Amino acid sequence: MTATTSDLTAARSRGAVMVAFFLNGFAFASWASRIPDTRSALGLGNGELGLLLLSIAVGSVLTLPSSGALITRWGAAAVLRCGVTIGLVGLTTAACAVDVLASVPLTVVGLMAYGLGSGSWDVAMNVEAAAVEHRLARAIMPRFHAGFSLGTVAGAGAGAAATALGVPVAWHLGLTALVGLVLVLLTVDRFLPRAVEAAETASTASTLAAWREPRTLLIGLMIFACGISEGSANDWLALGLIDGYAAPHWLGVAGFGLFVACMTVTRVLGTVLLDRFGRVAVLTCTTVLAAMGVAVVGAGSHPAAAVAGVVLWGVGAALGFPVGLSAAADDPARAAARVSVASTIAYSAFLAGPPLLGLLAEHVGPQQALLAVAALLAPSTLLVGATRPLAAGRDARTA
Repeated sequence: MTATTSDLTAARSRGAVMVAFFLNGFAFASWASRIPDTRSALGLGNGELGLLLLSIAVGSVLTLPSSGALITRWGAAAVLRCGVTIGLVGLTTAACAVDVLASVPLTVVGLMAYGLGSGSWDVAMNVEAAAVEHRLARAIMPRFHAGFSLGTVAGAGAGAAATALGVPVAWHLGLTALVGLVLVLLTVDRFLPRAVEAAETASTASTLAAWREPRTLLIGLMIFACGISEGSANDWLALGLIDGYAAPHWLGVAGFGLFVACMTVTRVLGTVLLDRFGRVAVLTCTTVLAAMGVAVVGAGSHPAAAVAGVVLWGVGAALGFPVGLSAAADDPARAAARVSVASTIAYSAFLAGPPLLGLLAEHVGPQQALLAVAALLAPSTLLVGATRPLAAGRDARTA
């Protein structure tokens, strides 16, 4: 393969990966935008809603540990096709269960299937993104995650509009799932050829071995804290604004849209900051900003404070997840296994976060419950040093 052909192949693959990230974000934000309506339709308290949201994380955590091995064997494109199909069918099932049947058990089944599919979808697109990043020899992972965030902005905007117009949950999420499935299946064939992908991410170590690497585990713990920050906004920010600031449903969803818009802008601009100041300095600053933003939203009483807090929170939460996964994939030969391990640890945040915040919100309200997230973020700044790029001769198995 000539250099020109290689560049064209990588460019086509970059576009296909960006579509996968965008649609992943769009689907998730579309669901998140209807969480307040789901709470109302099913007649749930905050604690019960937290347990319902747990089903997505359970599904994701069940599939994440095996995703790296499946990608190594079958390729990222095949795993992504399967994950997208299972996930979006599950999302449609959950939407119909909420809107048509008002059935909590069927909603749980649908959301768990959505989690199963989106977990493998997430790992597959990140492994492919790491392969494209190595192929292009440029730090572009945050831009892929900016594509995810752009999808969440679009999904939150569409969700706010659908909520304001009274569009049924089943119609909204069903159409979202259908469009997402068609677009992914039309573009995934543009991923890197299997031989090229294998050359960029060929695994020389098992996923089990990656679980014994100190650097990989520390990166996973850092992403765990960032996942709590981002996940709590996904699940509880709109409800915190609705219950704590007396905002109407559509305005609470718009506040979530502001959060993801700030994340998107930061991820687009973040590559410049990372190239200039390095991972450790940038992540230290953004983690502090996230803790400040969550604290302001959780303790504030004036709408202006809520806006300022949401902006700080969105900026601060933007880079931890993508930069952490990029750091886990520093060594192409072990990228799939390490991304799978780091993602599994990170998604444990989504496993623990919804029910714990829900139980806390049951006693103090969704707004004040967010203060627990700020308390977690403060010490997580001590973990960002694990993302320092691997120097020549430095091995993540002992670092």
